[in-house]
Amino acid sequence: MPEGDTVWNTARALHRALAGGRLTATDFRVPQLATADLSGWTVLESASRGKHLLLRTRDPEGGRHLTLHSHLRMDGAWRAYTPGARWAARPAHLIRAVLRTADAVAVGYHIHELALVPTEDEKSLVGHLGPDLLGADWDPAEAARRLAAHPDTAIAEALLDQRNLAGIGNLYKCEVLFLRGVDPWTLVRDVPDLPAMVALAQKLLAANRGRWTQSTTGSLRRTETTYVYGRRAQPCRRCGTPIRKVEQADRVTYWCPGCQS
Repeated sequence: MPEGDTVWNTARALHRALAGGRLTATDFRVPQLATADLSGWTVLESASRGKHLLLRTRDPEGGRHLTLHSHLRMDGAWRAYTPGARWAARPAHLIRAVLRTADAVAVGYHIHELALVPTEDEKSLVGHLGPDLLGADWDPAEAARRLAAHPDTAIAEALLDQRNLAGIGNLYKCEVLFLRGVDPWTLVRDVPDLPAMVALAQKLLAANRGRWTQSTTGSLRRTETTYVYGRRAQPCRRCGTPIRKVEQADRVTYWCPGCQS
C-alpha cells in the first residue's frame, strides 16, 4: 500500500501538471460519477491528507468549489502526461478517471473511493484522520496521545491506524519498530517513549518527500534501502539474525528477533 510520502509526492505531481489550468474534459469511469462533468472548472490545487488525495476545483463563475477525492489503497496510481503522449503506465481497463487541461492529461489507474464533494465538506471524508505526518497539522504530542489512548493494542496495529496518525504504512511501521528496538506485538502501554517513536516516524517520511525511492537506511541502492522490510530470511544489518516475516492482523510484519526481543 502506498505510504504517506508516496501520496504526498503524487499530490505534488498532480499539482504541477494541473494547478491553475482549466479542465477541458473529464471522464469518470465509476458508476457513482458516471454523469459528472467538470469541463470548464479550474483546478486550484492538489493536496494530500495522510493517504488521501484531494484535488480542489472552482466552477467557471467562481461560486462553487468541489473536491475530487481519491485513495490509492494497494494498487492505485495517478500519472500525468502531455497531450498526445501514450498512456503507458497501466492497462486501459484499469483507468478510473481522466482529467484534461490544455497542457496536461492526468490519468487515474485503479484508484478507489473516488468522490466529488463540496470542498467545505472535505472533513466528511478525512476528518476522522489523526495528525498528518507530512501535513501542516502535524502535532506529535497529539499523535502520541492518540496512540496511548489504546493501551491494549499491539503497537504495530496502532501505528497503522490512520485515526492515530495519518501516513504510516507497512514499510514505515516495520522500520520504525526496528529502529526503536520494539517487538511488533508489544502492547502500546508497554512501549517506552511513544513521543520518540512518533518523532522518528515523521523524520523517516519527511526524508523521502520529493523522491520515489523510499529509504530508511540512507542508501538509495535497491538492495540497501531498508533494515527489515522486504528482507525475510536475510541477515539483520545490525546483529546478523535472520529477518522474519509473519502475518499480523491481516498485514505483513517484518522484524528482527534479535534486535526486537
